[in-house]
Amino acid sequence: MEFRHLRYFAAVAETRHFGKAAERLHMAQPPLSQAIRRLETELGVELFSRTTRQVALTGAGEVFRTDAERILKAVDEAVARVARFASGAEGVLRIGLTGSASYRQLPALARLVKREMPHVMLEVHTEMLTPAQEAGLIERRLDVGVLRPPVRQEGIAHRAVATEALVVAVPEQHRLAEADTVRVEQLRHEDFVMYGAALGSVVNDTVVRGCLAAGFYPRPAYEVTETSAALALVAAGLGIAVLPDSIRSAPREGVRCKTIEDALSVRLDLAWREDDDSPLLRNLLTVLERNHLFLDEVAAGH
Repeated sequence: MEFRHLRYFAAVAETRHFGKAAERLHMAQPPLSQAIRRLETELGVELFSRTTRQVALTGAGEVFRTDAERILKAVDEAVARVARFASGAEGVLRIGLTGSASYRQLPALARLVKREMPHVMLEVHTEMLTPAQEAGLIERRLDVGVLRPPVRQEGIAHRAVATEALVVAVPEQHRLAEADTVRVEQLRHEDFVMYGAALGSVVNDTVVRGCLAAGFYPRPAYEVTETSAALALVAAGLGIAVLPDSIRSAPREGVRCKTIEDALSVRLDLAWREDDDSPLLRNLLTVLERNHLFLDEVAAGH
């Protein structure tokens, strides 16, 4: 059976007229009639009852029409899907994010992709610090990352999407819980909940620099791998944590977030492989550019 015969059959079944069907198919009527006859012969059934005045589907024709339409629809959808995939309008986008970016940047990015790239599915990997995201990009396990510079791996391009102030998260019974703002110097004797030293956290580095500028080194009482774990320990009263302001987007029971007067801040960048020429990535970057999500010009890996 030739696939085009299904289209011929569907056209005749819909119009109930060989002449009109031939017109729709941009072909002459005699070849169309012959093709339908060959199809009936191949199937061993009569699909249409023909009179001089009308063409009607037989019972077998009605059954065959249902399956033919399902097959034609599936083929049309497959053709459209492969075209979307080739143009970058469909596919799976694997994205890595730092823990705190999950609170504010992930919802914004997901909404934008849903609106402007509706056939693209996000595969989200959260709680990934910058070194882990760099490795994921280089090893092609990630397509894009939302990370905190500096980016140290060669071959990674990145652009700023946000600059975030750091805030101090304290237990709700803490002496600073009712303060309007906090100075870094006031944290001198506190137990700090920090990311593990081996993780290469940019937030950790910024906190240490800020504390050293205030004349002391932060005392790490607990080390965590995830932002959510840091907030849980703060809620339990086990210490304080200095984290990006985006944690305010997901309030945690038992935790108060206080603005730091000393203006400590960290940057957040979108990163991708410089040699990634996929249409999907190209479309994503275009969408982000069009919606003004970038803060600066593209930066090469260093």
